[in-house]
Amino acid sequence: MIGRVWRRLRQGWLALLALVRPLDYGAVAEVLSPELLALFRRMHISEQHHSLRVMQTLRAAGHTHPDLLTAALLHDAGKSRHPFTLFERTLVVLARKALPTLSRRWGQGEPHGWRRPFVIAECHPQWSAEDMAAAGASPLAVELARRHQTPLEGEPQSEADHLLSLLQEADNAN
Repeated sequence: MIGRVWRRLRQGWLALLALVRPLDYGAVAEVLSPELLALFRRMHISEQHHSLRVMQTLRAAGHTHPDLLTAALLHDAGKSRHPFTLFERTLVVLARKALPTLSRRWGQGEPHGWRRPFVIAECHPQWSAEDMAAAGASPLAVELARRHQTPLEGEPQSEADHLLSLLQEADNAN
């Protein structure tokens, strides 16, 4: 519990620092096509920094699969459809912890009114996948982004499951 709280506080701090820190677009451009790079650039700067850290974590662990790295950089791209504030993100994190069933229910529908941040949090993996597919990402990278918030049941059964577990681990660490 303390570890998760610390990780979330760290994520919030890093999101604030991202507003003033330069981003290494060269490392991103090594992985993404120009169309996918344009999608990356649409993301909020804090999401760009987060995604770059996810990719760097994977690379530091020796993972070089191009679809995994693409998904690492773009798994949150769908959030750019309806950006939400740090306060809204915090609200969603707390609600998911305290009221997981209600939080998921609040995440259904259109992103309007008080449910807006819950819908964004719930729907952004699908939106990321759609935007990635439209920009030419591989089917595997699209699948990884679409499933990045879906917990695996048991041991990985396929290459996609194995890569997904790596992405989720790196995402949760950042």
